[in-house]
Amino acid sequence: MEHYNLPRISGILLHPTSLPSPYGIGDLGPEAYAFVDFLAKSGQHLWQILPLTHTGYGDSPYQSFSAFAGQPLLISPEHLLEMNLITQADLENCPRGNEEQVDYGTIIPWKMALLRKAYDNFSGSAEYDSFCQKQGYWLDDYALFMACKDSHGGASWLSWEDEYRQPTEEKKRELSQNLHHEAGFYRFVQFMYFTEWMALKAYANEKDIRIIGDIPIFVSMDSADVWANQHLFQLDTKGFPLKVAGVPPDYFSATGQLWGNPLYDWDVHESEGFQWWISRIRNQLEVLDILRIDHFRGFEAYWSIPYGEETAINGEWVKGPDRKLFAAIENALGEQLPIIAEDLGVITPEVEALRDACRFPGMKVLQFAFEDLNENAFLPHQFTTANCVCYTGTHDNDTTVGWYETLAIPSREKVQRYMNLRMDYPVNLAFIRAALGSIAAYAIFPLQDVLGIGKNGRMNTPGKASGNWSWRFRKGVLNDTLAQELKELTHLYGRD
Repeated sequence: MEHYNLPRISGILLHPTSLPSPYGIGDLGPEAYAFVDFLAKSGQHLWQILPLTHTGYGDSPYQSFSAFAGQPLLISPEHLLEMNLITQADLENCPRGNEEQVDYGTIIPWKMALLRKAYDNFSGSAEYDSFCQKQGYWLDDYALFMACKDSHGGASWLSWEDEYRQPTEEKKRELSQNLHHEAGFYRFVQFMYFTEWMALKAYANEKDIRIIGDIPIFVSMDSADVWANQHLFQLDTKGFPLKVAGVPPDYFSATGQLWGNPLYDWDVHESEGFQWWISRIRNQLEVLDILRIDHFRGFEAYWSIPYGEETAINGEWVKGPDRKLFAAIENALGEQLPIIAEDLGVITPEVEALRDACRFPGMKVLQFAFEDLNENAFLPHQFTTANCVCYTGTHDNDTTVGWYETLAIPSREKVQRYMNLRMDYPVNLAFIRAALGSIAAYAIFPLQDVLGIGKNGRMNTPGKASGNWSWRFRKGVLNDTLAQELKELTHLYGRD
């Protein structure tokens, strides 16, 4: 079934942490606006980002302290300066480090200390009060969770005393009073973050650029979501998970992937009319234009692994909520939801049926088309519908240049023949042309592929515990010449 007339447009995948900034990590300040200007100049109408949530251990946007709260590290020091919440002197000891890498180990303590100073100088406002009231349905639990976490030295809530780990409503009220100042800090941080984000989104929308956001299907064990809603997850009476998420062994991994996220108790979600999910999707569509749902296949069936297993081998497929969940969301929020289904991996006819019943566009990744020499669904001549999104690569892939350099010779020769690749023509541009020229409604390419960056630009290597999420580009590389070249290509393939 075709989607509702998706426009034929294109855009760039870039997480805001990768923006240039004199403060050690990309933020929502001037360079974010400059990037929107570059998108507009180059004829792009989409900006895709990774989850914008408050990251936890490992700095992964896919493991966060909350499915709702924004990333404090993205708050612009310039904005704090404009509001007179900090002084220029407060910025002089910033651990700037390498312009092309985020050093989370030094930047997190510095940025959080800066935000605490700003909080101490903040005297409140009507806008702040309104924000706290409107967002209270998630903000109150998040702020209290983070305050409790700080009072336990940052330890996971599973290690807290019983009265903190599974507080009664009365205990929650007592904790809220005792930790009032600390919880207030996290409310302030979220107010600052969302004020900045909504202003940037409005600027992008004014230039006819839509933001594609990203949400993981699962939430982190050590999150306000699980702590405050333990009945919605497969947990024991102490709050520990009974089963956890992952994917089974496959061609890429003999032991599968053990993610460790707690699994939803879908029967309970259904009995409550899927209200938590409706709130989550509604919240995200208020701050984003389009949503990509990571691991979409988990709604049809998910890999359930007993807690305590060291690998994902001893799991089993368990049926998910399937169409019932999306019917409830559509009933609450309206049909034709602007959602992209991440339908990569081992996809069954049942998963395809769910995607198509929801009329969600799926994903086509060009790098996957050349991993072997056979015909496959990722080759552009095999696309059967425009209701899909064509990517050169994603945040989990190597850059196209890095990938091509390590490709087996037969596969590399296939790329050369398929793309009619001349010796002097960059492979990254050939892949961008192929994405733009495909029938896919949306064509998206990571900024690394626009810039022709090699393996040093890789954002994430799945299964690698550290060293991810840190790539940044240098100020000045997005010039008018590059914008014009991209605009001409975009026009050539009818995407402007």
